Amino acid sequence: MTVTREPIEAAVPAAVPPAERPRPRWKREDVRAGYAFLSPWLLGFVLLTAGPMIASLYLAFTDYNLFRSPQWVGLENFTDLFSDKRFLTSAKVTAVYVLLGTPIKLIAALAVAMLLNMRHRGQGAYRSIFYAPSLIGASVSVAIVWKAMFIDEGVVDRISQFFGGPAGGWVGDPTMTMPMMILLAVWQFGAPMVIFLAGLKQVPAELYEAAAVDGAGPVRKFVRITLPMLSPVLFFNLLLETINAFQVFSSAFIISGGTGGPADSTLFYTLYLYIKGFSEFRMGYASAMAWVLVVVVGILTAILFRTSKAWVHYSGDAR
Repeated sequence: MTVTREPIEAAVPAAVPPAERPRPRWKREDVRAGYAFLSPWLLGFVLLTAGPMIASLYLAFTDYNLFRSPQWVGLENFTDLFSDKRFLTSAKVTAVYVLLGTPIKLIAALAVAMLLNMRHRGQGAYRSIFYAPSLIGASVSVAIVWKAMFIDEGVVDRISQFFGGPAGGWVGDPTMTMPMMILLAVWQFGAPMVIFLAGLKQVPAELYEAAAVDGAGPVRKFVRITLPMLSPVLFFNLLLETINAFQVFSSAFIISGGTGGPADSTLFYTLYLYIKGFSEFRMGYASAMAWVLVVVVGILTAILFRTSKAWVHYSGDAR
């Protein structure tokens, strides 16, 4: 009696390819629930961010004044920018503010963070006091108070006259408005200070002890240990503060009265964009300015990321 054996492959059912397997019901429900929770953000992103950006990109190539339909003009708005003297002035004012204000603010934040990193009484109170100005933000009320301090016969002017300085205040002096704006930015260094402080807490104390044994002084410890260990935090703060500096508006608007004066010394880029869009109703021109700003900030961000490979050191980096 002979027994016929069927091949093993025939007895075992063929495996269903992963692409053809039906997704379990609980997974499908989780995906739907996830999109449901994301829907408010997605809706806000499409309606309040992506939609207006696409619309402004179209308007940048048109002549539009809010009262009639946009008229296509091609690259005319962009070519007009570089023949506009006030546009070039606003770009120069903003560049000076970014190049001077951002490093000074970061240096002040790092210096105070290093002081607060030392053990002493009332540490929490000091941290709260230094962080408090950042909680207020660049609000209209702060700009009003700041302007009142620096106007003619204001607090700063009276102190200056007491020590024999010239009278007149800083607000009306074109040579002093930029230092005044930078001081306002530096005064609100609380946010980068807290980030620096968190980074300093992560530096191993053993590194400083070993450096002290080798005879390293405070400066050498700072250059050889603190800065390299803080380089990722420094890069993060530099990136954020640079982008934020390009967006200064409310303080410049209040202090200059919305004109950019005196002598266009406070004519920041965003303020001139506002003037073109909402005072002169040249929405197409303002949209072109906005996209030029986006491109410039994007290029600077790319440069920062590119150059960071040479000076930012992460833990476990083999370089």
